[in-house]
Amino acid sequence: MMSVLTAGRSAIAGLFAGLLAASAAHAADTSIKFSLDFKFEGPSAIFLLPLDKGYFKAEGLDVTIDSAAGSLEPINRVASGTYDMGFGDINSLIKFRDANPSIPMKAVFMVYNKPPFAVVGRKSRGIFGPKDLEGKKLGAPAADGAYAQWPIFVQANGIDASKVMIENVGFPVREPMLAAGQVDAITGFSFSSFINLKDRGVAADDIVVLLMADYGVNLYGNVIIVNPKFAAEHPDAVKGFLKAFTKGLKETVKSPDSAVDTVIKRNDIAKKSVELDRLNIAIRDNMVTTEVRTNGYGGIDNARFAKAIDQIGLTYKWKAEKPKPEDIFDASYLPAAADRKF
Repeated sequence: MMSVLTAGRSAIAGLFAGLLAASAAHAADTSIKFSLDFKFEGPSAIFLLPLDKGYFKAEGLDVTIDSAAGSLEPINRVASGTYDMGFGDINSLIKFRDANPSIPMKAVFMVYNKPPFAVVGRKSRGIFGPKDLEGKKLGAPAADGAYAQWPIFVQANGIDASKVMIENVGFPVREPMLAAGQVDAITGFSFSSFINLKDRGVAADDIVVLLMADYGVNLYGNVIIVNPKFAAEHPDAVKGFLKAFTKGLKETVKSPDSAVDTVIKRNDIAKKSVELDRLNIAIRDNMVTTEVRTNGYGGIDNARFAKAIDQIGLTYKWKAEKPKPEDIFDASYLPAAADRKF
């Protein structure tokens, strides 16, 4: 009788110890507040899939992911410490660091190896190429990452900017205004503006996407950024985040049809077919480039990045010394090269 009782007590004690251990492990999870660059759309699946599948949790991380109002907002959020990590435009990060040298925020994972910055117009409004923008009205949200590259695009294509009327428009009305003919072209991310216009009934053959990367704007695009204080205090958490993210990115690229469901369940007005198109375009044009196929996900080519910094300097006056690639991008948190292979 005593042996049974003792065994029972031991089992209960073991169960209690297990619960305590599980509770302690949960309490030890490092919290990470992560900011997207925009609302929940197709490309957000690369972050939402590893969250929903528990990949971040498996790395001891308690991750929350919030939408934003443009690719500049995550930079301000992460710089202030309101968010620990985020997804934003590396070119805007370069300018931010130059203007705020006391906040040495860095990029740690290149996601958009080829940037989606674009000027999107309509043939029916007389837009066929960059010079056609002269004498026309361009709708451009002030906080738009694509509009931030407008000076480079202007210089690279010999556009007389004084002949282009710029109208500061809100993100939600950008495509509707172009669809209604209230503006002749807009700045935006190629995969978002093109898909949004089609969804509003604009014929695909009337839409002209001037991808800036095809018109002399030789830059990288969006990256994962991290608050410097958080990185210093939680380097393993940053590494764990990128490890889980890389796993989710690979799965998304392999099976976008299922991955996009993570977006649909968070966006009541989203249509799966639309968001899947958006995701597929981003994968094809921005994430999986020749460079990525050769070198793997996440890293940069230092020579290419140095040239990109030089190009930014053509239209931007450095307040401090021109940065070097290593000042902006920290590769030390990346997963092993073998794990980042395409």
